Amino acid sequence: MSGAAGEARYLIRDAEAADLDAIVGFEIEIARVSFADEAITDPALHRKRVAAALGKPGEVTMVAADRSAPAAVLGWAWLSGRTNSLTGARYGNFRSLAVAEVPDRSLIGELLLAEVLQAADAAGLAQLTGKVHAQNLGMRALYRKFGFTATHLTMERRPPAAREPLA
Repeated sequence: MSGAAGEARYLIRDAEAADLDAIVGFEIEIARVSFADEAITDPALHRKRVAAALGKPGEVTMVAADRSAPAAVLGWAWLSGRTNSLTGARYGNFRSLAVAEVPDRSLIGELLLAEVLQAADAAGLAQLTGKVHAQNLGMRALYRKFGFTATHLTMERRPPAAREPLA
């Protein structure tokens, strides 16, 4: 489903404490996609981090749900307001965006990101940053669709025992 009918089907709302179980699941999945074997998957740790952000000034925490089942979380997004320590300028740090494996997954991701961007604009955050794993092509494409550009590349080197042999 796409277009106005798809948009009308889904509700984007502020995240609530009742959503924490679903959000923790999304945070663990984000960690696995981003960090593989080094992912921190402790549900209690993720619950503590997210619970501290819900309703806190400067934090944008939103979930997506089907309007027919608004308590069933289908997606999650989190943006934190930050201040540049050198310039004092305010900016937004995009921390999380995840959507369940459902037929309208791409649409739901777009709706979530659009709502987060509106909230960032309303908060006066002129610059937004977000990290994404190099192999996460879906999120990279979503960022590009909404005007984000790649500006930095993180290079990593692993100890020789952890590196895969060169082909």
